[in-house]
Amino acid sequence: MGLAVVHGIVKSHQGHISVYSEVGRGTRFNIYLPCFETAGTVEQEMSNPPHIPGGHEHVLLVDDEESIVQMQTHLLKKLGYQVTANTSPTRLRDIFVDNPETFDLVITDMAMPELNGADLARDFLSIRPDLPIILCTGFSETIDEDKAKSIGIKAFLIKPILLQELAMTVRKILDATG
Repeated sequence: MGLAVVHGIVKSHQGHISVYSEVGRGTRFNIYLPCFETAGTVEQEMSNPPHIPGGHEHVLLVDDEESIVQMQTHLLKKLGYQVTANTSPTRLRDIFVDNPETFDLVITDMAMPELNGADLARDFLSIRPDLPIILCTGFSETIDEDKAKSIGIKAFLIKPILLQELAMTVRKILDATG
């Protein structure tokens, strides 16, 4: 996980990070999070798992982290979706340009080395303005939910993303646009 993602997660939980670095010895990161009390227990949540909706639509998925692509692809396929995935946004853009009507939804990361998710979304929407796009990001100073919506992005998810949250968002967006 990148430091920017960790920083965003810690900040969103009203925590902070301290860094101590010593030449020749390394760097230590201390993460401080506030304590809180919960109303339920993990056992209660696990005993009543919510229904996760699936579908048959074709999803285009891109993230520069292979492990995220594999995990999300596995989940989406298990739920019945067709998935075309890649770690290269430019390669995925080429696949889309060749067959733009093939895809029902795009899930893209924001921070990628070749092309960021916002620019990729703009490219897709210039070809297919009706295409629903979900943008996933860790900590980002360049885009927020309002900016994403102004581009035409339908959903904005903050990493780390629970697989259930991703599945529910995919179904909700597809149902709203289909």
